[in-house]
Amino acid sequence: MVFPNLNETEELTDSIRAKADGAFIRLSDGICHYELRSPPQMYTFGEGPGVGSVILVHGFSVPYFIWDPTFDFLAKSGYRVLRFDLFGRGLSDRPRVRYDIHLFVRQLKDLLDALEISEPVHLAGLSMGGPVSAAFVNQYPDRVKSHILIDPAGTKTIELSPILRLAKLPILPDIVFGLAGDGSLLKGIASDFYDPALVEQFIGQYKPQMRIKGFKSAILSTIRNGMLDSFYETYQRVGQLQKPTLLLWGRNDTTVPFAHSEILRAVIPHAQFHVIENCGHIPHYEKPEEVNPILQQFLTSNL
Repeated sequence: MVFPNLNETEELTDSIRAKADGAFIRLSDGICHYELRSPPQMYTFGEGPGVGSVILVHGFSVPYFIWDPTFDFLAKSGYRVLRFDLFGRGLSDRPRVRYDIHLFVRQLKDLLDALEISEPVHLAGLSMGGPVSAAFVNQYPDRVKSHILIDPAGTKTIELSPILRLAKLPILPDIVFGLAGDGSLLKGIASDFYDPALVEQFIGQYKPQMRIKGFKSAILSTIRNGMLDSFYETYQRVGQLQKPTLLLWGRNDTTVPFAHSEILRAVIPHAQFHVIENCGHIPHYEKPEEVNPILQQFLTSNL
């Protein structure tokens, strides 16, 4: 169907990718955009872990730039750090597949394999990246040293905007989401912040991916294939594995409300828990001066 995504005017071409930071690699479901930074004085590509490898998994629709403050800090602190765009987002391909938990776990595994990162890693999941990272921990426990969850989705089904609730219904013509989805997505991005002064620049970085064909189809498939539903049992199994776990939550999160943290703390009782005050859904981005030292302390204690 041509009509649903009239504002998606650009093909994801090599020329667009050539202007981007990071690198690209072909995985089983398509080309993945990623950035890997390794301290050269410690080890070379594919060799030992040094102080450790940290893998950053973003959430529902914002690509890997959402990790900017964390990525730069951890890299300067001596860690090998990997971030990447989930399929359908940023400059990764928009394959015509089901955008479900199996796709995203497979993408993560394929990427680690392709980059020859075989040692156990510190795995961080933000928002929807929480269920992705948790499912990976359950499926490949020997590949994970520690687990970081930042305002993770999946404790309950996320409360969606009216447009996104309608989009979840397979009987709704896709054209409705195609025409009205942009505004709903951007409004949701703005609501992720406690400090409104940060919104304009953030949305400016977010918008370019919306012009690339296949973006909203991927988002729609993600909604319809359960990625914003409950992953309670997945988190229960994570708790039983007893991996060192860090849980961070913004007190003023309206996307995944702070009250949801009680559910996760009950099923992962050994997790270190930190509340970031006066902060919304993305505390690592909104309050890096508070979150980065917490991350460093946790990682240092779990080398």
